[in-house]
Amino acid sequence: MTPTTPSTVLTVAGSDSGGGAGIQADLKVFAALGAYGTSVLTAITAQNTRGVDAVLPLPPQTVTDQLDSVLSDFAVRAVKTGMLGTPAVAGAIADAAAAGRLPQLVVDPVLVATSGHRLGVVEAVERLLPYARVATPNSAEAAALTGAPVTSVDEAVTAARALVAGGPEWVVVTGGDVAAGDEAVDVLHGPDGTTVLRGPRVPTRHTHGTGCSFSAAVTVRLALGDPVPAAVAAAKEYVTRALTGARDWELGAGRGPLDHFGWSA
Repeated sequence: MTPTTPSTVLTVAGSDSGGGAGIQADLKVFAALGAYGTSVLTAITAQNTRGVDAVLPLPPQTVTDQLDSVLSDFAVRAVKTGMLGTPAVAGAIADAAAAGRLPQLVVDPVLVATSGHRLGVVEAVERLLPYARVATPNSAEAAALTGAPVTSVDEAVTAARALVAGGPEWVVVTGGDVAAGDEAVDVLHGPDGTTVLRGPRVPTRHTHGTGCSFSAAVTVRLALGDPVPAAVAAAKEYVTRALTGARDWELGAGRGPLDHFGWSA
């Protein structure tokens, strides 16, 4: 049998000590979907399913050193960013993107954790958006980046179009918090126009790391050769399965993690 070399992908994000989001969630998604995951940490957090207790941003040089180590040794096919922490760290990542070192960049503009704890600043995310192939804000992040409310599907469409005008090639406003009845509606906008992706809303309290997992799944699919619309649709399907699999779990006292590996399928 001829050995198969997996596609290599990279996540640039913060560490979640509870394992549900950030670097830990990204690496789980990469493995679950058949990619080899590498990582660059931007911050260390003390958190669990109930919230974030502390955040320690790493120095920009430490982030750059990690990035140089990974990119000098691995043929990275796609990259995602999550929590950047500070404008200085975002600037270091943006410099790498401007130099063409971060292929098929997916920017998950992590500004607020599921628990409500602020993890990033708008200025940090804005440094990176012009280099993104895909940006994946949720409704709250899209509102913060555009300065306009995003509480309905129509407002999500407006936000996605506004954000594309500001830099990213594609934007998908994820719809977990958008009012759409029993549906979870994501809005994708890019060179091919606007697409509204509809799916069942999963009744569950276990939503910690949903945004990280979605953007990580998009990253893997891009690395495997999918065009953006197909990658986004596949990521939505994957996250729906992961939410469904974990809805009866009893992990932690708060908002628990997703079933990344289909253990409950």
